[in-house]
Amino acid sequence: MSLSLPEPPAGRQPSAGSFRFWFASHRWEWSPEIYRMHGYEPGEIEPTTELMLGHKHPDDREPVAEAIARSESQGEPFSSRHRFIDTHGVEHSVMVVADRILDAHEHPVGTAGFYIDLSDTIADAGHEALGQKLPEIVEARAVIEQAKGVLMRMYRITSAQAFSVLTWRSQETNVKLRALAEQLIAELPTLPPPETTSVSQFDHLLLTLHERIPPD
Repeated sequence: MSLSLPEPPAGRQPSAGSFRFWFASHRWEWSPEIYRMHGYEPGEIEPTTELMLGHKHPDDREPVAEAIARSESQGEPFSSRHRFIDTHGVEHSVMVVADRILDAHEHPVGTAGFYIDLSDTIADAGHEALGQKLPEIVEARAVIEQAKGVLMRMYRITSAQAFSVLTWRSQETNVKLRALAEQLIAELPTLPPPETTSVSQFDHLLLTLHERIPPD
């Protein structure tokens, strides 16, 4: 999957950024957007697990450390919902959606995905996108509301945040919002009954929806 993201408009902080984490070397790679989310210029510092944990909200630091350790030891994607504090003291609430990186033998060698900022910046972007896409939203309201409900349940986020996630995937993949929503609902029966691994599997489904939408 592609992990490149467009630059945010001038004056707006990034609402999503991509990352990679390699298990053997314990090496993190951040896109420019994640550097800026944390208050750094791209390349200003080397992202490490210790640096990341230092930025986490004190109440979320231990669960995130456990998620990273589990990712390394069990070859799982690093998926999380947590808060971090940037260099300016601003708190960010983020959702990390990730998938595994597999080698030629289908063995997990790392994890890659996106940080999605659920703070006011992404909510504002979602409201702006809503105005731009209003005719499409009205026509496809039912299926989009269903897809929002799924995201709200899986990630325990609000309706506005769920719409922002769908809008982000639409912009990132250049696929219509309605088509993504319809594909998400169509593929729900393929998921196993809810269990510990369900969120990781849902992350993979969300990040690859655009690859399975039939051409017009």
